[in-house]
Amino acid sequence: MNAVPTAVLPRPTPLYRWLVLLFASLAMFGNYYVYDALNPVVDLLRNPDVGLGLSYQQIGMLSTAYTVAALLVLLASGYVIDRFGARRAIVAFAALCVVAAAVSASAQNFPTLMAGRFMLGLGAEPLIVAITAVLAKWFKGKELGFAFGINLSIARLGSASADWSPSFAEPLYSNWHDPLWLATGIMAAGVGAALLYFFMEKRAEGRFDLGEAGETDRLELRGMFRFSPSYWYIVALCVVFYSAVFPFRSFAIDYFQQAHGLSREAAGILSSLLPVAAIIATPLFGLWVDRVGRRSLFMAVGSLVMLPLFLAVTYLPPGPTINVVIPLIGSGEMPLTLLVAMLLFGGVFSLVPAVMWPSVAYIVEARRLGAAYALMTFCQQIGWTAVPLVVGYLNDRFQAGPQNPDGYAASMWVYTTLGALGLFFAWRLWVAERGPGGHGLETVTTRSSG
Repeated sequence: MNAVPTAVLPRPTPLYRWLVLLFASLAMFGNYYVYDALNPVVDLLRNPDVGLGLSYQQIGMLSTAYTVAALLVLLASGYVIDRFGARRAIVAFAALCVVAAAVSASAQNFPTLMAGRFMLGLGAEPLIVAITAVLAKWFKGKELGFAFGINLSIARLGSASADWSPSFAEPLYSNWHDPLWLATGIMAAGVGAALLYFFMEKRAEGRFDLGEAGETDRLELRGMFRFSPSYWYIVALCVVFYSAVFPFRSFAIDYFQQAHGLSREAAGILSSLLPVAAIIATPLFGLWVDRVGRRSLFMAVGSLVMLPLFLAVTYLPPGPTINVVIPLIGSGEMPLTLLVAMLLFGGVFSLVPAVMWPSVAYIVEARRLGAAYALMTFCQQIGWTAVPLVVGYLNDRFQAGPQNPDGYAASMWVYTTLGALGLFFAWRLWVAERGPGGHGLETVTTRSSG
């Protein structure tokens, strides 16, 4: 039987494409859940009676192990995906994430736990790249932006679910192993979703015109110095912004428990406000900025709002206690000051990325955009590698804990310093974009572009 020429094959039906999106996004959900599953058990890991008796610096090393692996694999993942195909890569990297999660959950000592987090970095970051390639293949010219937004929202729901797990999986938190085994099970379900995608694409071959996936973004250090100052201001803002946000999230649940006396459930709900806000507000901010422009100004405003938040949770009076209820998840009591600060932080976590990442496309020519994003991600990971070690060292150095909550102040000043640097770089970007060499970040809108 003669094969049907590709030119006359129909495009995939909308239902088929949205099922592809669902299965790929569920794999991302598991990926994000596994990464953040460590956050609610920090205090258990530090407890020598039920955990491993880890120091804060060792907790920071667990985050660094992940990012070091991510830096290493970022150099090669694009080539691997192009060579073997995104369909196979998703299953392989998702399976590696399950193995990494199981190694972490079964660990009986710190080196094994480190190995599990390092393996997770080797699998999780390429999985994200592979899923990006899949979405570009299936949705190119068909609601690609919306598909990426849905994918990221489902992924961030994985982060929020990890924060909520002390509420919906409370019986598991008598030890630190069981919550990580739950994360392993969730990632195993993510592998199932990846396999379903694998078979869906295999079945679609010969039935639908799938087109060609664009070349996977790769890190290219050649020519990096030819990027404009505006690009490097955005990269610098990216580095300091994420170096503050993600390390803070790694320690946040433990910090809220130890420094402010919150229950594990309340601390998890409070920490979850960042990814939940991002799920809701990031696409809204994106639409708004597309309409009004002023992108560098919005980045500066977001950085300015973030600047005092870490000091607010450290030094301001706690205020009255508020009971926050999340339907079907649980509830927790928390001070009003912490609640307001985290709500504002969630707004910043939504606004700055919604403006920052798309702004690169206005500054860098299309043929170099993949390299620009890869280089930006590489620099981001370098900053993200160093800060957890510094924060962990300072918490140990100043003997931070429930008996000495002031010991956490030094690490909060680290985050504040990063916020101040972010404000400086955003201001420099704003000045550059208002000058004669601007790229239209302040002026281009959906209206002006037709």
